[in-house]
Amino acid sequence: MRKIFCCILLIIGTYAVTAQTVYTRSDSVRVVSLLREAPKKQTTGQRMIFFARKLLGLPYVGKTLEKNKEERLVVNLRQLDCTTFVESVLALTRTVNQGRNDFRTYCDQLRRVRYKDGKVAYVNRLHYFAYWISCHEQDGIVRSIQSPNPPFKAVAQKKVNFMSTHQSLYPMLVSHPQWLTAIKQMEQATSGLRMRYIPKAAVTNTKLLRSAVHDGDIIATVSTKSGLDTNHVGIAVWHDDGLHMINASLIYKKVVEDKRTLSRYLAAQRSVSGIFVARPL
Repeated sequence: MRKIFCCILLIIGTYAVTAQTVYTRSDSVRVVSLLREAPKKQTTGQRMIFFARKLLGLPYVGKTLEKNKEERLVVNLRQLDCTTFVESVLALTRTVNQGRNDFRTYCDQLRRVRYKDGKVAYVNRLHYFAYWISCHEQDGIVRSIQSPNPPFKAVAQKKVNFMSTHQSLYPMLVSHPQWLTAIKQMEQATSGLRMRYIPKAAVTNTKLLRSAVHDGDIIATVSTKSGLDTNHVGIAVWHDDGLHMINASLIYKKVVEDKRTLSRYLAAQRSVSGIFVARPL
């Protein structure tokens, strides 16, 4: 009788995880395979780099989280944008950090990384990356790196309202206009943040920067565009010639470890003033 009861609980638990999760069999197989490949003795930063490099070459595809009529936890290791790439790498890293290599734990970590308080809902998805950093610092998922000064010489605080002022660009908001109030509340919370960042002119190959930014740190480019906090996110990796970024690149249409230094990349971005840095814990 006890065995039957345990089996029922297992079935119910599995359904509870998968009922709001969208994935293919190839996704679940890939996740478990990657988790089992991970070296046992690595730092969190080393694991971030390990998993980031395992995803090199995957195609850049935007709006993969917008395919469903209602919000679902989407697991997609076949197509990535810059944010889902970073989320996936962080979820893989956190799963291994817990000593686990199963798909259920990965899904749980991805849910915690993607949504405020881990609650799957469109209005809980952490749409603005400065807010993502702030919430996850409170949760103990990352640490916002804002010192020393230099190189963290600049302070960002700006009015964030891109989603609420461009509602037509977001299919979920078009079909659920009642969610706009909650999105505006998220924007207000993001607008209230004061965060130090490294100006792009200070992203140089120096001992100071190497001590401030570590391999595996999460980098978000600070936007100068009206209503936006950040433009792009990726993962820091040092080469002999300086700091580089592993990212799902719209320019290259795939996940790359950019051959250009981050300094050269930033110099070409007119709408970027510098970088935020968050360290996975």
